[in-house]
Amino acid sequence: MSQTILLEVTDGIAVVTLNRPDKLNAFAGDMREQLIATLDAVASRVDVRVLVITGAGKGFCSGGDVQHMVGLKNAKAPFSSLEPLLEAGRGILMRLAAFQIPVIAAVNGVAAGAGCNLALAADVRVASEEARFSETFVRIGLHVDWAGAHHLPRLIGTANALDLCWTGELIGSEDAFRLGLVQRVWPAVEFAERWRAYARQLADGPQTSVLETKRTLRASLTRTLAQNMDAEGAAQAACWVSEDSDEGLRAFVEKRAARFAGFALTEDGRPPSAAARRFE
Repeated sequence: MSQTILLEVTDGIAVVTLNRPDKLNAFAGDMREQLIATLDAVASRVDVRVLVITGAGKGFCSGGDVQHMVGLKNAKAPFSSLEPLLEAGRGILMRLAAFQIPVIAAVNGVAAGAGCNLALAADVRVASEEARFSETFVRIGLHVDWAGAHHLPRLIGTANALDLCWTGELIGSEDAFRLGLVQRVWPAVEFAERWRAYARQLADGPQTSVLETKRTLRASLTRTLAQNMDAEGAAQAACWVSEDSDEGLRAFVEKRAARFAGFALTEDGRPPSAAARRFE
């Protein structure tokens, strides 16, 4: 069995690489199941503080295996024949949504169809100047999946999401940045170095602050103003009693760079502070 998903863990940063470069890392065979198993392996480790997903070679992920779908069509297969692929995609997306730590998509090349929506599932997307994005489903008469209909309107607005999904247009990294689809664009020759430095910054940061910020901001869209302010207060309480705030404040007044502890998470994925549990 070929290893189409690679995992590297170094000093708190887990890098998951889609490894089918000759096909621009399109999903095929048991690649989805390998990705699920790899995400489960990352989730089981309390030493990982940041997760990065990227692609090998010149592509991030060009989506699903269209030839397989053509084969199903030629065989007049029912929709139930396609459902296992969708369920595997659902398993991947739900696992990504469950991560308490920062999840970064380092988009090094084309991200199309399911590959585009895999990138959308990350907390932030950083892109090489050679990255390209497309919701290609309309080109083959299908509907957006892999949670694209959930993430895309929230990231760039309904009208922009409809435009991309209706046209299937391939947009470059600068247009993706303009729309808010990606947060950083870096030169291709510097890309690997830059995204690793970005991941390192998050991994070395004050972990209670990083994790509580992700928790409160992700939940904010479904909360009232009062609930959001309550959540901010609880998160601030957790940060206040952490060792990292001691170090951060001391470093500020001493005019030096802070050296945060960078602790590992507890087994339930939370920072080791009782105050962090006050508000859900």
